[in-house]
Amino acid sequence: MKRFLARVSGLLLSLACLSAHAQLPQPPEIAARQYLLLDLSSQQVLAERDADAQAEPASLTKLMTAYLVFQALRDKKLTLEQTLPVSTRAWDERKGGGSLMFIDTTMTPKVDELLRGMIVQSGNDASVALAEGVGGTLEQFVAMMNRQAQAWGLKNTQFKNVTGLTEAGHYSSARDLAIIAGKVITDFPEPYRYYALRDFTYNKIKQDNRNMLLGRDPAVDGMKTGYTDAAGYCLIASAKRALPGGERRLVSVVLGTASREARASESQKLLNWGWAAWDAVRLFEAGKAVATVPVWKGAKAEVGLGASGTLVVTVPRGEGAGLKSTLERTDPLVAPLTQGQAVGSIRISTAGGTEVRRVPLQVLEPVPLAGIFGRAWDAIRLWIK
Repeated sequence: MKRFLARVSGLLLSLACLSAHAQLPQPPEIAARQYLLLDLSSQQVLAERDADAQAEPASLTKLMTAYLVFQALRDKKLTLEQTLPVSTRAWDERKGGGSLMFIDTTMTPKVDELLRGMIVQSGNDASVALAEGVGGTLEQFVAMMNRQAQAWGLKNTQFKNVTGLTEAGHYSSARDLAIIAGKVITDFPEPYRYYALRDFTYNKIKQDNRNMLLGRDPAVDGMKTGYTDAAGYCLIASAKRALPGGERRLVSVVLGTASREARASESQKLLNWGWAAWDAVRLFEAGKAVATVPVWKGAKAEVGLGASGTLVVTVPRGEGAGLKSTLERTDPLVAPLTQGQAVGSIRISTAGGTEVRRVPLQVLEPVPLAGIFGRAWDAIRLWIK
C-alpha cells in the first residue's frame, strides 16, 4: 500500500523553488528598511527584503486591534450601534503625541464611530476605548492580541499596547504584518470596507485617511499607515483587480521609509510590479472534483477529490499555460471517509517540472462503510489485488 504524507504549504509560500529552472522577475528597488509583496489570492510572496526582521510596527498594530473588535462584533459581544464610555486612559492618549480621534470622558461614542476613528483617523484614543470595550482592560486586550498572534504562528510579533506607540518589547515584522492584514481581509470582508473610507468627521473635526494611495490608485481599497520616530513611515496597502471568474488581490508592506510620500510611492512601485510581472492562474474551483476515484468497502463505489478552496497559482507572466497538475494520493482508498479528509496532495509544477505549489487533496463528500456483505466482497477483491 502506497501512503502519502501531505505537506501543507504555509500561508506565505516562498517562490524560491522556481529559480532553478526559471528566471524570476526582479522587483524594483524599494527605499524601505523592510518590505514584502503578497499575492493574497494564491497565498504566495512575490518579493521581500528582511521580511522576518523585528521592527516597530507603529500604527500598523491597530490591524490586530481591529481584528479582535471585528471578532467581537461577529460573536455578538458588541454591536455597531452600542455606545462605549471614554476612560481616563483613553483620554490620556492626548499626552502621548500620537494620532487622535479627539474623544473625551464626557462622550459616549458608538462602536461604529470608534472604528472609523481608529481606522481612518488612526486615533490612539479610539483604539483604547475599543480595546477596553472588548477586553475589559487594556492589559486583558493586549493578552488577547498576543494569544491571537501565537495562534497564527507569528514568530516575530509581540504586542505591548493597542496603539503602536514605541514601547520596549513591542515589535512585529513585514511577514507577520502581511499575515495579520490578510486575516482581516479574508475573515472580515464586510468590516474591511472601513479601510476604504477617505475621511471621517467626529465632533466637527474632519480628518483625512493618511493612505495616499486611496486617491491615486483605483485598485487600492485599504489598508493602514503608521509612523513613529523609531519606525519611520510605514504603509500596508491592499489592491484588487478583476480576473476571469474572480478577483486578484495584492498586499504590500513597506516599513521604515523616509516620508509620507515615500511610503506611498514605494508601495505603488511594488503593486505595479506585482500586476505587470506576474500572472495569477485559477486552476480549480472550490468544491469541484479534480478526480473521481474508486472507494473500497464504502457505501459508494467512488468519490470526488479536490481542493478545499479555489486554487490560484501566481507565476511569472506568460508561464501560466505550461503549468501541470499531478495528484498524489493514498491507494487504495478505503471507507469510511469524511468530508474534508486529506488523502494526498495536488502538486502544481512548471513545464520543466519545478514545483510551484502543493495543496492537500481532500475528499469532497463523506463515504460511510458499506454493509457487511459489501465489505466482505471488497476485502476479497483487495486481497486478490
